[in-house]
Amino acid sequence: MFPDESHDTRAERGRSLTNESGAPTIGTLWESTRFRSCFLIDQITMKSSDGSMRWLLSLSCVFFAVPGLRADAADPSHIVFVLADDMGYGDAACYNPESKIETPTINQLAAEGMRFTDAHAAGPLCHLSRFGLMTGTYPFRRDVTVWPKKAVIREGETTLATLLRSAGYRTAMVGKWHLGFNENGYENPLTGGPVDRGFETFFGMRASTDIPPYFYIRQDRAVTPPTDHIAANNTPGWSPIQGEFWREGGIAPDLSLPEVLPRFTEEAISVIKAHDPKTPLFLYLAFPAPHTPWLPSPEFAGRSAAGPYGDFLMMVDAEVGKVMAALDGKGMSNDTLVMFSSDNGPTWYEEDEKRLGHRSAGPWRGMKADAWEAGHRIPFIARWPGKIAAGASSDETICFTDVMATFAEMLALDLPEGAGSDSYSFWPALQGKEQPPRPSLVIQSGSGLMTVRMDQWKLIDGLGSGGFSKPAKIKPEPGGPAGQLYDLSKDEAESENVYSSRPELVETLRSAMDAVVGEGRQN
Repeated sequence: MFPDESHDTRAERGRSLTNESGAPTIGTLWESTRFRSCFLIDQITMKSSDGSMRWLLSLSCVFFAVPGLRADAADPSHIVFVLADDMGYGDAACYNPESKIETPTINQLAAEGMRFTDAHAAGPLCHLSRFGLMTGTYPFRRDVTVWPKKAVIREGETTLATLLRSAGYRTAMVGKWHLGFNENGYENPLTGGPVDRGFETFFGMRASTDIPPYFYIRQDRAVTPPTDHIAANNTPGWSPIQGEFWREGGIAPDLSLPEVLPRFTEEAISVIKAHDPKTPLFLYLAFPAPHTPWLPSPEFAGRSAAGPYGDFLMMVDAEVGKVMAALDGKGMSNDTLVMFSSDNGPTWYEEDEKRLGHRSAGPWRGMKADAWEAGHRIPFIARWPGKIAAGASSDETICFTDVMATFAEMLALDLPEGAGSDSYSFWPALQGKEQPPRPSLVIQSGSGLMTVRMDQWKLIDGLGSGGFSKPAKIKPEPGGPAGQLYDLSKDEAESENVYSSRPELVETLRSAMDAVVGEGRQN
């Protein structure tokens, strides 16, 4: 039932699909980019799979030679990945019909594409999640805590941007990076960021709009250094990390926190308008919202039934609509793979749900940072007119780390040796085809609590939420369970801990988790 093939063995199998010169052989790239998702097909109970999925994709037929693409590749097409920040699984009506927030653009994307119901961030915090998305590697394999002063992604490491750039894509990023720069004074170049990790252009910020210093970055230089100072702020009636919350610190004279979200939209639209559609484009748009501070513009203030959080998310939805309109105006909409997701779960407490009647995380337990489902189970939609069935839905288990192998298989690209070590392609599911289930999913919570998921079973190797929900940590009692085991097919709320009654299953799951963790050095 569980993996027994080492990473080295799988890598060797991928390298064997080459000719004597080491180049991939025609017709074998499908195997080399897909073997991670199929080598356990006979070892794991298959989940129900109707072949339906939701992803925002659209591809353009461009007839020219692209370096790195093989003859069996799909036509190189535009890709736009829109990442919301701290948006809950249940915020959009396409995931939660009882949502108190109007999200017409997101709902339309789901209606025109494929909606994943078992999609997960690589970790339940911003930097953990983004590292997994960019590298195809679980974030517990790297010390991501260095991000405030050092680049987390190493020089020469394969990223989504370097992979697509090798296939002839123009690569651009706008928004929140949160994977670190090699900082040596903000008057000096900020190396190790997006433009040094595969993106040709970058406009954005180093982290969230509640983490100072606050300043814009273009390419690898501060547009204006953060020479001014801003005092800390909180909102009465909300927790210290909700509402109009930001930390005190440096701020650039030309930056106003309420203007950051629309500014990023303007920059993304400029990228689209300036792009020549004859060349495939990869645009990664990482919005800093609805993460705190919740700063809806006057147009949206007070419009939702979920407080300022809901108002801010309505604004995010409208900003996504502007980007889609720009694609339409450029004639690129039908030829663009558009993906929409969130980096982790929401900052939304049980008291908020009781007070406002809005279930930001849908049926799932917990919130951002937690080992519980709401920390990392996220909305994930894919749209690609004519390629992905409209109104489709899939319960395949996928993770942010899987985007890399999916792009590679879609474009028939070989992943470099060692790249995307935790990436499993779900390209067949996007096409409405059956695919083997993901062998396992291993996630580390915000406080370091490890979890493993296999089929419907989820093991949390400790007690408590492991994140922001209280209690975060519970000391085991004599004779009591030392961890948590849930059957998610029957217990979405993770309310019935069967750890003590299933000791053999607990040991099997723990062994599988240890095997995955041991496949790569934590460094």
